[in-house]
Amino acid sequence: MGKDGRTFVRGIASQKYGLSDFRRRQLEAPRVRGDEVVVDDAAVGHSGDSKDSRTWWRLGPGDDPFLTQNLQVHFVELPPGKSNHGHGHQNEAIFYVLEGRGYEIHDDLRYDWEAGDAVIVHTDSVHRHFNASEEERAVCLVVKAKSTWMFLGLIQQGRSGPVEDEDRFGPRVDWSQLWTPRSDELNKVVKSGDRAWELTPDGHVKTILSKGDDARAWSVDLFEQRIPGGSRSAKHWHMADEIVYVLSGSGYSLHWEVEAEIAERYYARVAMEPTRHEFQTGDVLYVPQNVVHQHFNSTGDEPLRILSAQNRLIKYLGYDNVVYLEEAPEFAGAPVGSAAAT
Repeated sequence: MGKDGRTFVRGIASQKYGLSDFRRRQLEAPRVRGDEVVVDDAAVGHSGDSKDSRTWWRLGPGDDPFLTQNLQVHFVELPPGKSNHGHGHQNEAIFYVLEGRGYEIHDDLRYDWEAGDAVIVHTDSVHRHFNASEEERAVCLVVKAKSTWMFLGLIQQGRSGPVEDEDRFGPRVDWSQLWTPRSDELNKVVKSGDRAWELTPDGHVKTILSKGDDARAWSVDLFEQRIPGGSRSAKHWHMADEIVYVLSGSGYSLHWEVEAEIAERYYARVAMEPTRHEFQTGDVLYVPQNVVHQHFNSTGDEPLRILSAQNRLIKYLGYDNVVYLEEAPEFAGAPVGSAAAT
């Protein structure tokens, strides 16, 4: 991303059938990115920013070194009382409100939000973001699987305005006729108190967006996790790659590479030794596809709070399972839901 243009979808090329070299380069790239990393400052190829709003990117398909295009991460900041431009894109976007309070205008309807809420910009939505405070800024973390839409040719997007060459086209018709029936009845804002904390094999988890829930999100699964001081998550394994944003606290993540042994069938070979990745508040941690991983809170008393996102499409491709190799200590034989995070 940057001065010469914006990369929406990244190609994969190789001189041979196997892609082991490509995967090796991805696995060698740093997996933790802090505030010092701005891979795109929205100076090129973006339609949403106004003279007041600010957008900057942490992770995307144009990055070098390249990590993933399954999920993209950027931030939006709105000064007190300000807004960005109205714009639209076919892809969905999930806004997690880190600071402030405000509201959205989506397809001419208003949706209010505050810190801790998750706001869904639905597919084909014309949307604009407003800071409702006259004193405090609003900051949102934005997660989206935009490249999935772009790869499938769903590329009609831009700033609000008339159609070019209007004489070539007939009168307006309702675009929403194409949407999945009753999708407009689903929830657009998940308030911070709408979801319950559960004690799971992975520890204390609050699922915000998931397949089959009441939210109007089709592409991203999102959950918050709290790991007590000195504790850890489950050691677990799933095929989807994962973006982890550190809401508060510090710690590290252990990653065990998984190699595919292709014999009479596929076999997984898990590395004997993990790599270690330190993180702190405000960092983004990337967990690659098909990697065993476990998160640790390195403080003695302060809870580690993380926000985790995955591209839901991976589950529809036949990888809708998590293998727990070691459960979180808090779970240890307790029934699910028997305790709440504090």
